[in-house]
Amino acid sequence: MNTAEILKKVRQIEIKTGRLVSETFAGQYQSVFKGHGIEFSAVREYVPGDDVRSIDWNVMARAGKPFIKQYIEERELTLMILCDVSASQSFGSGEKPKSEAAAELAAMFAFSALKNSDKTGLLLFTDKIELYIPPRKGKNHSLRIIRELLAYKPRNRGTDLAMALGTVNRLMKRKGIVILISDFIAPDFSREARLTARRHDLIPVVITDRFERALPPAKALLVTDQLEGGPAFTADLSSPSFRSAYETAAAARRAGVETVLRSAGTDWIDVDPALPVYGPVVKFFRQRRKSLRMR
Repeated sequence: MNTAEILKKVRQIEIKTGRLVSETFAGQYQSVFKGHGIEFSAVREYVPGDDVRSIDWNVMARAGKPFIKQYIEERELTLMILCDVSASQSFGSGEKPKSEAAAELAAMFAFSALKNSDKTGLLLFTDKIELYIPPRKGKNHSLRIIRELLAYKPRNRGTDLAMALGTVNRLMKRKGIVILISDFIAPDFSREARLTARRHDLIPVVITDRFERALPPAKALLVTDQLEGGPAFTADLSSPSFRSAYETAAAARRAGVETVLRSAGTDWIDVDPALPVYGPVVKFFRQRRKSLRMR
């Protein structure tokens, strides 16, 4: 896309996402993602029935009568979006590639954070860190995040989820929300996933094109993994045995990803880029709220 096309696409995503956030997501975001705890607000004079453990003894010594510490919930959070921009993200069997679905998802989370006065940051990665935008507030900042997701041209092609998670753990000193958007076609990242999930609220978003699960019957086709450096080969898609082996391998890879995410104790979101990306997020919010009520 050229500059004009990028700006047009940013505007389209802003309009669509902004409406959905206002109508649906902002309130659900706030109910699902809690603040760090409580912070001191002020003191007031003690009245009978107050918890004596909340007495501020220093103020009492100066004033000659008891005062109670008051606290408020510390609502502000930091949302960090980690987005895979490796070569495989450019693939899409439908109208849009995985990268565009990732931009829509990031916009939805960024505008929800904006609506709730939370900071949002962005980390784009391949097998290297490609771009880091520190967390900030503001609509222009959120629009920059969407623009970078649509326009950024990565220098590298591979995928290293472990490196990306390790980086965010070093960058984020306080507990926050980490949205990890990827197709999760990558080497083992189980250790870093567990560490991140312990320190932060880790939400993996698994974007999988339908052709990455199963191939349609067709004549011989040149199938290439050169997107991320693999060899090219010719596959006979008219062969049921080949398609069956492909589906078995895809299912095994998917099962491996689910095992890692489950062992980290995370809830994840499944997204098909050929379908509206917002439905799976609504489902995630509903499930998260239900599990919070059951605790």
